[in-house]
Amino acid sequence: MGFLDIRNASKTYGPVKVLHGVDIAVQEGEFLVLVGPSGCGKSTLLNMIAGLEAITDGEIAIKGRVVNGVHPSKRNIAMVFQSYALYPNMTVGQNMTFGLEMHGVPRPERDRALAEVSKLLQIDHLLDRKPGQLSGGQRQRVAMGRALVRKPDVFLFDEPLSNLDAKLRVDMRTEIKKLHQKLGTTIVYVTHDQIEAMTLSTRIAVMNKGHVQQLGTPREIYDTPANLFVATFMGSPAMNIIPARVVMQDGTPHAALADADGAERRLRFSQRGFAQWEGREILLGIRPEAITDPEGADRKSGNIQGLANRVTVTEPSGADTFVTMTLGGRDAIARMRADATVAAGQMHDFAVNMDKAVAFDPKTEMRIEP
Repeated sequence: MGFLDIRNASKTYGPVKVLHGVDIAVQEGEFLVLVGPSGCGKSTLLNMIAGLEAITDGEIAIKGRVVNGVHPSKRNIAMVFQSYALYPNMTVGQNMTFGLEMHGVPRPERDRALAEVSKLLQIDHLLDRKPGQLSGGQRQRVAMGRALVRKPDVFLFDEPLSNLDAKLRVDMRTEIKKLHQKLGTTIVYVTHDQIEAMTLSTRIAVMNKGHVQQLGTPREIYDTPANLFVATFMGSPAMNIIPARVVMQDGTPHAALADADGAERRLRFSQRGFAQWEGREILLGIRPEAITDPEGADRKSGNIQGLANRVTVTEPSGADTFVTMTLGGRDAIARMRADATVAAGQMHDFAVNMDKAVAFDPKTEMRIEP
């Protein structure tokens, strides 16, 4: 049992089912991120936790109390919206304490909570200003402060950074992370940004078409994706998915695939269990950083395989150089050192870290357990 339990929760609008039997147990102090493309059901699930959407089937419990049908004001949750939802005619201080006032909290207690939270968020010098006088980042801090002063059981964040520019998003991401580490609060956070999901969370629920595709730590999601959707949605650039065939060579399973010139290349698997797939087609999954130049290869890996291939595109990005080549008839991206000498149209020697390779069944799209 978790601090927040979502048990077989479903949501239907008429004949359309938008959430299918979601089961997630969130522990106290955990930072759970719901991530997925638009329309996957993540905001609907958050609204069901908040009480803004009714549950069609299943149940949601907070601290052991089932809250199906309980009014949002009685759930002891606080929500931070994408739009900030601040009252323009109130000062920052009034916005932050308005909810406490409505719940009948005495003035001295409200003032203490306001002083504590505004100092924590470094907005104590803004308390007499109106929202229209604040920057986007400051307004987001006020919205977070309004939630924090209430000391709820669960904080719910609905894409809170999507209205900010790129630099502010990074800054606020860091602030939210530090805030969680300092306070140890229980947070459920919705985003479509997989970078936010990876950097903020203690666990991630990757959602698509109303289903939880995978629930796990950022490292589990990134290194061992449950299926093709998770593999390609999480990561930037996305995981390379390369058609290949399992062949045996010297008693060891290899992935056989075609290079840019049509020649067969073989990459030895680290797991001998792939031998059971001998002669069968697979989809080989390799992250861009696991394909690099020999000098930049991971020295701790026990299975670095050489691969010569023709380069089609190079993209310097400052810290790295991304190189595109053709493998198995598809574009594949390698992540090279910034000073790697590589040019489009030329053959180049690559180093492939097969310790990091995964494989998927082309029919089911599920990861193969070797």
